[in-house]
Amino acid sequence: MKDLQEYNRLIQTSRVYELARETPMQRATHLSTRLGKQVYLKREDAHPIFSFKLRGAYNLIASLTPAATQRGIIAVSAGNHAQGVALSAQKLGIKAVIVMPRTTPDTKVVSVRAYRGVSLVLHGDTFDEAHAYARQLRRQKGYVYIPPFDDKLIIAGQGTVGAEILRQQQNHLNAIFVPVGGGGLIAGIGSYMKYVRPDVKIIGVEPEDAAGMTASLRQRKRVILKQVGIFADGVAVNQIGAEPYRLARKCVDEMITVTTDEICAAIKDVFEDTRVLAEPAGALAIAGLRKFCETRNAAVAKMDHLVAILSGANTNFDRLRHIAERTEIGEQREALFAVTIPERKGSFRAFCRVLRKYEITEFNYRYCDPTNAQIFVGVRIQAKEDIQHITAALNAHDFPNIDMTNNEMAKLHVRYMVGGVPPFPPADEILFRFEFPERPLALLNFLDTLSPRWNVSLFHYRNHGAAYGRVLAGIQVPPKERAVFLRYLRKINYTFYPESDNPAYRLFLSQTS
Repeated sequence: MKDLQEYNRLIQTSRVYELARETPMQRATHLSTRLGKQVYLKREDAHPIFSFKLRGAYNLIASLTPAATQRGIIAVSAGNHAQGVALSAQKLGIKAVIVMPRTTPDTKVVSVRAYRGVSLVLHGDTFDEAHAYARQLRRQKGYVYIPPFDDKLIIAGQGTVGAEILRQQQNHLNAIFVPVGGGGLIAGIGSYMKYVRPDVKIIGVEPEDAAGMTASLRQRKRVILKQVGIFADGVAVNQIGAEPYRLARKCVDEMITVTTDEICAAIKDVFEDTRVLAEPAGALAIAGLRKFCETRNAAVAKMDHLVAILSGANTNFDRLRHIAERTEIGEQREALFAVTIPERKGSFRAFCRVLRKYEITEFNYRYCDPTNAQIFVGVRIQAKEDIQHITAALNAHDFPNIDMTNNEMAKLHVRYMVGGVPPFPPADEILFRFEFPERPLALLNFLDTLSPRWNVSLFHYRNHGAAYGRVLAGIQVPPKERAVFLRYLRKINYTFYPESDNPAYRLFLSQTS
């Protein structure tokens, strides 16, 4: 309790409001009606930088001694923390250096460059490379480092969000859903709320593929994630902060994880209620709130007033296509299936008759076998249970099928590539998904270091406006050379996922099924 008392003091004396203003609380009308609860959005997108990150950055920077400010400050970030530091430095007239990876989307680079007195350095393809360079500059130049989340004053600055929520909601408050990346925001809100209103539940939300806090609390130690998903880039952190973790153990009641599709559906929810396009990390808490209400029947029955932090709206317009495509699945309004039907006249009509109760949203097919046809089909559904009904109906009419609704490779790539099969023996082809840094030389670097005896037999890429491109590649590698090839992949240092055993590959892209 002494810890929480100290944080309450730091939050109450925070200097955040020298630059920021209290953000509004907005009732989410459509979401409230759908869930049968009073749902409110804490509009942290309403800051000048469209993110809560301004609070912690300014609180720390404004607290520096005159001697420290004379040295200048440095921060490393691929997103909202950079903008918070830049605006704070401009306000206080402090020299600032911001290091960002070269893969940072142009919109964020342009935003940081717009601030007076801020030097922007682009270095490396990853956050880790940029961070290492920032440490080097700090040692050489004597800059003061401004961390994104692992600092008491940063946490206290973010904790002012909790104080505002309590003022705005007063007694009508049962739970707060908080997005979690490094943990500074949930540590700040939780520290304040558990000191003043310990009955209010603090529920953290993470992407399934970047759930560092969830893993750390479960294992009772800080966990380093081997791989981190890149869709919700604002919370793509491989290890939570030490101080946020220490506080979270005392203040967080529960963690919940969500999928990419569920985040996309939450972005649509936010848009319908606010006409704001939230970034994926910004809509994370809303996705968690929805999932909590839909899956925790006993717990949610006792809760009527729920708040979710809308933490940011710095999304790239280029990402909207991908978000829109995935929203239908996230809302459980579309399911994807791979279905085998006889290659004869009338088969498609018979298949459609089986699904006559459902609207077909997508149908992909190309002739490749005289006996059986493999089709990739999207079906409009009303609830998740419809998937089981469709599967049962297809099985009853001897249409072998596989549910592809949760198959990431199928959703990202295969649905756009159905029909191609290689003319060479399929045993030589192995398939991988890659995450390439989004820069012009990334592909060339890959091909230049690829041995000429290995042929690229399949390649699919779609730009989603993020720091990393999603690539599906097939490579002809004789079995005896597979070990050498895997060493090559590790050497080139692009994140990769083996996909040769994925049923979507066998059904639509290879000669075997």
